[in-house]
Amino acid sequence: MPSSSSQPQRTGRPARISRADIVAAANAVIEADGVEKLTMRRLATELGCTPMALYHHVRDKEDLLRLLLNDYADQVVWPDLPEEPRQRVRVAARAMRDVLATRPWVVEILAADDLLGVSALWVTESIVDGFVAGGLPLERAVQAYRAVWHYTAGNLIVRARSARRATEDRPTFRAQVFADLDADSYPRLAALGSDYVSLAAEDTYELGLDALIEGLLRTP
Repeated sequence: MPSSSSQPQRTGRPARISRADIVAAANAVIEADGVEKLTMRRLATELGCTPMALYHHVRDKEDLLRLLLNDYADQVVWPDLPEEPRQRVRVAARAMRDVLATRPWVVEILAADDLLGVSALWVTESIVDGFVAGGLPLERAVQAYRAVWHYTAGNLIVRARSARRATEDRPTFRAQVFADLDADSYPRLAALGSDYVSLAAEDTYELGLDALIEGLLRTP
């Protein structure tokens, strides 16, 4: 009789993938190459499965991004909020910024104004509630929240792109311009010269946030 080693070997079914596997692999792709490189085909390759296997868990890339957003939002421990309305808005906005700053790619997705992590609605509710407690009608409070969100998203996008540019370790065009400004045309900026570049790189988020909150609460 032939030995058992001569019998055809059964390969069995491919290993099953879980949603946790998908989330981990998708996050790895994004961290390595950016969210624009995340495709169903690329993800299937990383997981060692077929794209069809992924469709048992997510319908398409948009559904995949929604899964990632919800997974991230579900992990966040949001801070306790103070009673004073201005401080309530400030703490919630700062928490939103701190959470998003660790994963700048999330801001790019949220900026499309459609996808979101449901757990992250804590931020929206907290800021809207703070503005209502500060005297704004509900509809105006929603508009005020949107102003805070736009300010925060813009701040994060600019800082993330500036940080990427800084890693290139070469002189920027801005530095070259400010090093030799015409004092007659731009007296204030020329007085700062190259110092302007370092001043512009400072984190002024809270300065702007406080001014924005005060202005929004004074708006009739």
